[in-house]
Amino acid sequence: MASFTRINGMVHVRIRVKGHRTQCRSFSYKSDAIRWASDTERAIQTGTLVTQDSTLGDLLQRYLEQVTCNKKSKAKEVFSIARLRRSWISSMHVSNLKAPDIARYRDQRLKTVSPATCLRDLALLSHVFTVAMKEWNYNLPANPVTNIRKPSPNKPRDRRLEDHEQEQLLAELNASGRIWAVPLVQFAIETAMRRGELLALRWEHVHMDKRYVHLPDTKNGTSRNVPLSAAALAILQNLPRDISGQVFPVHFEALKSLWQRATKRAGIADLNFHDLRHEATTRLFEKGLNVMEVASITGHKDLSMLQRYTHLRAEDLAKKLG
Repeated sequence: MASFTRINGMVHVRIRVKGHRTQCRSFSYKSDAIRWASDTERAIQTGTLVTQDSTLGDLLQRYLEQVTCNKKSKAKEVFSIARLRRSWISSMHVSNLKAPDIARYRDQRLKTVSPATCLRDLALLSHVFTVAMKEWNYNLPANPVTNIRKPSPNKPRDRRLEDHEQEQLLAELNASGRIWAVPLVQFAIETAMRRGELLALRWEHVHMDKRYVHLPDTKNGTSRNVPLSAAALAILQNLPRDISGQVFPVHFEALKSLWQRATKRAGIADLNFHDLRHEATTRLFEKGLNVMEVASITGHKDLSMLQRYTHLRAEDLAKKLG
């Protein structure tokens, strides 16, 4: 299988196996050449060969086609993988990729994004390597992501809508001309639903007569029913029906762009769409609902997680104290 040729003092090895790409390498000593040839032939036979031209970009593409496509969050992960594949690290050979390379990528990423976003990128990379090693027979010495220092996660956000911010935001969204934009934000504040749940909601799961919407597949893997307030019910009743069957027919990237433009024009700083879920959950507590009642609406499995959503305004508490 392996052939050895000495040219200009170097030993050149060529391995040809039917159905596999030819492997070539040069050595100063024949003993090293023989050892490499033996190891490479064994790796080819066992399906564990990591070729010199296998890049991180190759792994990311395979992961996209075989793993991402089966995830609930696939739409968002498609963009994350596309961004990673545009990075310099994507062109590195998998066999040469080490922890210091991942650390350099981490440090560069932290200059432009939050620690939480960087952590998500690292988690994605780590899973790509794990799948490659466990399922695709990539014979790597270790997962390079596990050996680097992870950035400290962000403190939990407690951003709420301040005076007039809701009106300003809705005014800018209305000016965009997107008929679903204002109802979507209003419905998010009324129901405390996640962005993904809102965008996945279909009319077949809306039960106006019984005043609830059914979410068959949520982030935590279970279904739940979200009760509709009078305001939420009115929002749905006034919405036009889209041929797609979606209640809010919009892609998350389009929503992201629209949100950024609207908040910028409204002069509202540091407000994410997910902050609406925090706002809505806090308002549920302000209405007097207990923890179990709020959890049944929001879908929180860990009740302690609701603690960070109960940031009642000090001035509101002062009124209650008298």
